[in-house]
This record gives sequence, C-alpha cells and structure tokens, in this order.
Amino acid sequence: MTLNDAVARRHTVKAFEQGKSLPQDEIETLLNVLRNSPSSVNSQPWHFVVASTEAGREQIAASTDGAFAYNSPKVRNASHVIALCMRTDLDEAHLQNVLDQEDADGRYARPESKANNDMVRRSYVDMHRYESRDVPQWMEKQVYLALGGLLLGAAMLGIDATPMEGFDQRALDQALGLREKGFTSVVLVSLGYRSDADFNAALPKSRLPRDEIFTFI
Repeated sequence: MTLNDAVARRHTVKAFEQGKSLPQDEIETLLNVLRNSPSSVNSQPWHFVVASTEAGREQIAASTDGAFAYNSPKVRNASHVIALCMRTDLDEAHLQNVLDQEDADGRYARPESKANNDMVRRSYVDMHRYESRDVPQWMEKQVYLALGGLLLGAAMLGIDATPMEGFDQRALDQALGLREKGFTSVVLVSLGYRSDADFNAALPKSRLPRDEIFTFI
C-alpha cells in the first residue's frame, strides 16, 4: 500500500467487529511507532496504556459511560485500545532519565556534548515553565505528534482506527492509577477491524480544496 493509498483509505471508524483480534506483530509495529515518535528537545513526556484484553478494554470503557456512551462500543468492541497519556510535569527525575538514556544509546561522543544538550533541553523546559507558563499544553502537543504517527502507521498497515477525546479523563486517570504515577490521560485510540455497521466507511472523504489550504511561495 502506498502512502497516498493509505491516507485515502483511512477514516475514523464508527463501529468495530467484536471478537476479532489484530496480529501481535502488527501491534508491536505500532508500539514501535509510538516509542520512536518525535518530541520537542526529545522530551518524550508521554506514557501509553495498551488494553489488549476484555478486562483491560472494560477499564477504559468505563470512562466513556454516561455523557460519552456513544464511544463505549468503539472501546469495548475493538481489538486493542491505547490511552495516550502525558506527564503531569517535566521534573528533574524525568529529565535526568532522558539524558542518561541518550548517553547509554551512544548519542554523546564527548562529555561537553552531553552537558550542552542537557542545558538546551532545560532551557526549553524553563521557557515553557516560567515565560510561556504552558508546560502542560507543550507536553500535550508532543502527545498529539505521537497520535498522528500512530494513525498514519495504522493506515499503512491497513488497520482500522478511531481517535477519541470523548471520555471522562478524571475517571480514566483514577481507574488506571495514572495520577499517582505522574501521568494524566489525553486521548484514546481504538484499533481493530471495522464492522458492517461502520457507516463512515461508505461515505466519501471530504476535505477543503488544495487552493484553500496551501500557499506556495
């Protein structure tokens, strides 16, 4: 499948075929996409909760009950559901952990390179913490970069997907114990096989014309 084919085929699935599981090797590929997602100054301010069992999906689905009940079947009937989460802060322990991992992975030939990279990353964190005062929003943007890669990766593999912001974040955070671990949920993605009830599959894709969204200079 070409990239053009994948983006033309991709759509937000409205109904999944219950009981069908995706191959594990395809899931592993998507997890690799998430792990290798880009982030500003390699801050990696995320965590991903993967529900592959009925019990796991039920934990997540509980956050869609009530006001978000329209999303409940998309969680319960999917093969896998991933909760994309962000850190509640870019604290010292995380910054040091990222730096140590970069060092272990061989990114620094000289000690001064490591020190300089650490200084640059911390300067960005400080800028967002003190001048912009938008650290949570900045971290959330990085999670959405990962979301884009995940959806494109799924499309390339022919996997049906549904991104969802319609869920009770507080309820999900509590159900998964996220806040105690320093995380909070941002967005859900269901993965699986669309069913015949997926009306969106038969609808033509609709996008604004090229000349309205591109400016060439």
